[in-house]
Amino acid sequence: MCGIVGLVARDDVNQRLYDALTVLQHRGQDAAGIMTCQDSKVLLRKSNGLVRDVFQQHHMDRLVGPMGIGHVRYPTAGCSSSAEAQPFFVNSPYGIALAHNGNLTNADQLVDELYRSDLRHINTTSDSEVLLNVFAHELAELGERTLTPDGVFEAVRRVHRRCRGAYAVVAMISGYGVVGFRDPHGIRPLIFGRGRDELWGADYMIASESVALVAQGFKVERDIAPGEAVFIDTAGRCHTRQCADNPSLNPCIFEHVYLARPDSIVDEVSVYKARLRMGDKLAQKIKRIRPDHDIDVVMPIPDSGRTAAMALAENLGVHFREGFIKNRYIGRTFIMPGQAIRKKSVRQKLNPVELEFKGKAVCLVDDSIVRGTTCSQIIQMARDVGAKKVYFCSAAPAVRYPNVYGIDMPAPEELVAHGRTDEEVARHIGADWLVYQDLEDLIECSRVGNPSIDRFDCSVFDGRYITGDVDDAYFQRLSTERSDSAKQKREAPSTRSEAALIDVHNDI
Repeated sequence: MCGIVGLVARDDVNQRLYDALTVLQHRGQDAAGIMTCQDSKVLLRKSNGLVRDVFQQHHMDRLVGPMGIGHVRYPTAGCSSSAEAQPFFVNSPYGIALAHNGNLTNADQLVDELYRSDLRHINTTSDSEVLLNVFAHELAELGERTLTPDGVFEAVRRVHRRCRGAYAVVAMISGYGVVGFRDPHGIRPLIFGRGRDELWGADYMIASESVALVAQGFKVERDIAPGEAVFIDTAGRCHTRQCADNPSLNPCIFEHVYLARPDSIVDEVSVYKARLRMGDKLAQKIKRIRPDHDIDVVMPIPDSGRTAAMALAENLGVHFREGFIKNRYIGRTFIMPGQAIRKKSVRQKLNPVELEFKGKAVCLVDDSIVRGTTCSQIIQMARDVGAKKVYFCSAAPAVRYPNVYGIDMPAPEELVAHGRTDEEVARHIGADWLVYQDLEDLIECSRVGNPSIDRFDCSVFDGRYITGDVDDAYFQRLSTERSDSAKQKREAPSTRSEAALIDVHNDI
């Protein structure tokens, strides 16, 4: 899960890229980067940290130019080295920068091809750098001295033929424009829009979520279709083309559950309305399986559980209360590398309002349960301040399988529901009763917004992977890369020379 943005305008784009990344900060809090282009010269600033910390005034003053791309990152495999912050850049051909949201499932194969056949060197473990070099190689193979939109689209077509997995991409080609494209399955979101008024009338923005466009007064044109590419040239002209042979829309349903902001529209689905429907479905399930429930009050786990909790409480006819106050300066806990850090951060992140719990049967609602670290501590906090009973509702089904398409859902053995029944999970997290959303109901909650969606990627719930190339050997590699011990080993540069190299590459 990362956030990406690309912008072509008639004046400097640095401030608007910054503002867009701030709006997309929920998609990644590990690192941020912006690259702009002025008279065919590229300018870059990227580093670890939040957007507000990475970019100071002197950085912004230097990031001039009428087009650029930006990225907010969290590490899919847990590595937080700033050497892997995006965008990435290659000089040949033309000068290309790229930022990417997703994960390539055949990255190892592509690295070997790039080295042996394409004669290209990969300097990091990021598959975004792999994707950049594949795109750059295919552009070079066209041999166009002056790049045309047809050339851009042909290069994207060739990328689709070589790359597998999930990828939403913005790339800036020095002197030519910005291109956005999406994998043929449309797993990760990407949308584009145009300036609304005379001031920004010729400007185009491509971003991960509609909220990045709307917040700056852009008119949303539409989602970029699976396999499609949108190329905005330096003159402000928009070119679009389908570049995949057999595209189909299979978006990640976890965007609606947790990842996207509730005020976003993702693949024509209102995230807010989808989450309201999730709460309604949970209430219907509770009425069906325990019509004589004794729930006194419904409380959300802020923030992503709030919308479903409101609908659940209304449907059940019980009180809705804010039982936990959130410290908004702590990042998302399931992203954090290391179990000890996660456990500590939950207590720093949430504090209970004691008077709302005493002597009550409390129903806590969260978007999902991944490792179980957060919810088990929250349940204990509720008991510590006097809750008589603690029930727990998940707006999503049980997460039993890892995500291979760009979300850091960890090695299978670290998922609390992996190999456990619902009753066993309830005992493990300390809940008196646990209610998971049914998968069919979750799918219905999202499909109502866009019946034309072919199929959702629900792999974390059902183990069915859209791309069809995920096997036991892949899972073994995934466990090696994503276990807590592996992440901790990657947390800091191992040598002084590596740290120096990172500093050199943070600013161009």
